Amino acid sequence: MRLPAVADVPSREEVVPDDALLATYDLVVRYSSAVALDGVSMHVGGGEMVALIGPNGAGKSTLLNTLSGILRPAAGGMVCRGRLAHVPEGRQLFPELTVEDNLRLGAYRGGSRDPDPIYELFPQLHGLRKRRAGGLSGGEQQMVSIGRALMANPDIMAVDELSQGLAPIVVSDIIRHLVVLNEEKGIAVLLVEQNARLALSITSRAYVLENGRVSKEGRSEDLARDPAVHKAYLGGQVGQ
Repeated sequence: MRLPAVADVPSREEVVPDDALLATYDLVVRYSSAVALDGVSMHVGGGEMVALIGPNGAGKSTLLNTLSGILRPAAGGMVCRGRLAHVPEGRQLFPELTVEDNLRLGAYRGGSRDPDPIYELFPQLHGLRKRRAGGLSGGEQQMVSIGRALMANPDIMAVDELSQGLAPIVVSDIIRHLVVLNEEKGIAVLLVEQNARLALSITSRAYVLENGRVSKEGRSEDLARDPAVHKAYLGGQVGQ
């Protein structure tokens, strides 16, 4: 069998779409001998909202942690053509620091450390700015986590399990803010979300990740009507 010449191997520019702000190609991530991501290729265009859904243990958080540089891939690659900010699963605030200090930490790699724009987006945080983050409610902590990411002045936000542990009315309010950021500020969003119905309702495209591989991809509205997706993640038959 002839080994491919160097010219036969596609460059990342050839495998990543021209309009992609963030992309992975044939990404492989391992934990010791266990393969967590197995050849994952996906992308998010500028100003897009893209969902990543799938069961627990599928590799969704691993993908975001790899994009953020927390984990290193074993093979494949990534492209980021802008500033990426990560809103991690479980918020991961510094509980002993104040709300304002947590926000300012988001700008440690550059940008303005003035939190006033965050208080304009989340007015209730202004009154809590001197409170320790560990004493806030789950919804308030999620606002701080999103605000901290915004302090980095990102072009794209990777949001991991936004609705986790929150009441539906709180989730609706935070989702509304996320949509406003996308529509008015043009911030692209990669939304990793266990609540598939929610994720597919606010995004234009989506990927289904199962056992470390992309099993389906396409327009969110099409995936919401897909019988297999509906049965596995939306709780019943299409149209039910």
